[in-house]
Amino acid sequence: MDNKIYLSAKEMPKQYYNILPDLPSPLAMPLNPATQEPISPDDLSAIFPMELIEQEMSQERFIDIPEEVREIYSISRPTPVFRAFNLEKFLDTPAKIYYKYEGVNPAGSHKTNTAIAQAYYNKRAGIKRLVTETGAGQWGSALSIAAQHFGLELQIFMVKVSYYQKPYRKTMMMLHGAKVDPSPSPLTNSGRQILEQDPDSPGSLGIAISEAIELAVQDDKTNYSLGSVLNHVMTHQSVIGEEARLQLEKVGEYPDIVIASAGGGSNFAGLSFPFLRDKLSGAKKDLQVIAVEPASCPTLTKGKFTYDFGDTAGFTPLLKMFTLGHNFIPPKIHAGGLRYHGMAPTVSKLHEEGMIEARSYHQLEVFDAARDFINAEGILPAPESAHAVKAAMDEALKCKETGEAKTIIFNLSGHGFLDLGAYEQYIAGNLEDYQLPEETILRYFADLPQIKK
Repeated sequence: MDNKIYLSAKEMPKQYYNILPDLPSPLAMPLNPATQEPISPDDLSAIFPMELIEQEMSQERFIDIPEEVREIYSISRPTPVFRAFNLEKFLDTPAKIYYKYEGVNPAGSHKTNTAIAQAYYNKRAGIKRLVTETGAGQWGSALSIAAQHFGLELQIFMVKVSYYQKPYRKTMMMLHGAKVDPSPSPLTNSGRQILEQDPDSPGSLGIAISEAIELAVQDDKTNYSLGSVLNHVMTHQSVIGEEARLQLEKVGEYPDIVIASAGGGSNFAGLSFPFLRDKLSGAKKDLQVIAVEPASCPTLTKGKFTYDFGDTAGFTPLLKMFTLGHNFIPPKIHAGGLRYHGMAPTVSKLHEEGMIEARSYHQLEVFDAARDFINAEGILPAPESAHAVKAAMDEALKCKETGEAKTIIFNLSGHGFLDLGAYEQYIAGNLEDYQLPEETILRYFADLPQIKK
């Protein structure tokens, strides 16, 4: 049987899905931290174009995708859905496992979906430069591609630990003309203050966001752009799930379980929200939707549902979300894209209402799943995406125990070709599994002085 489900370019969705009008109860409004009153469009106009502000607050269920954006999407969209026959065989499960593969996008991840849209709307607004943050580098890579296409300058603050762990992400951004600096940096007041307190700070997404916003508000031709958390980003990513719905319909399937990893919420929302539309309407009350996060940054599973800043310095509006606190500094390990202190307000709201569930995994068990996946399916997942792989495998194994032939779909939101440094550390910690001669193991560690067994 063919393991791939394609859509033609003509079948690409022409509208984004906005979940706001379908939420069980209204989303709590962001607050102006100075007044504690709900923010107005004018409060956001210093850093966002008005068309994106309108999308952020829109109560329209579907929002048209501009034709120029769809034309650029068509370079890689619609992306394929794969039936994971070999993984099913490896797990010996009666479950049917599908995955939506976003790694075929130009940046190697789902982030291009909103990067192109945001660059388009900023260009229309007469903006000349964008500033942003990036953790693992997928978002920075995507926005550098989009900014180059629309002739925009781009300044990126990359979380310092990832800047040095993942140099090839930085190289990719610079090839597209972006200026990339490790965060915290001496370029901003907020960065300098952090460095004065801790010269060896590994950085965080919260710090990098503060630096980016600080620059954006200083110039009326510069805007801030972000890759997750806010509703207009979730809305742009809905092309993933809208395509997946059509693809599963082609083979007469509808999922029992929808799974995606969750850091700020964008790839989770992208796949799950178009399916959640049916659960929220009552048409698919039993649909199980799982957000998967790292145990080292367990926002949904251990955070508090409260108002908090989206950045460390307190420049953003106060957002009602699950948060670990805006001063949270994640451990110095990989998968930086999932190391954000807060979760998207829309995702947080759905979790608080019991419409979705969340679980967390430790890094090593996630990489164990990634190793099994590449051997079964031939694709190396990004470390972030490997969290979804692990959850899908666990659900499939539950089906093995119960004998249920459930249909599972998960979002393989990016490839791991630029994350091989993380996988190298994983191998270094598990060399005994590879049955190598002792002298080979010793030589391996001599070449990797930063790794301790």
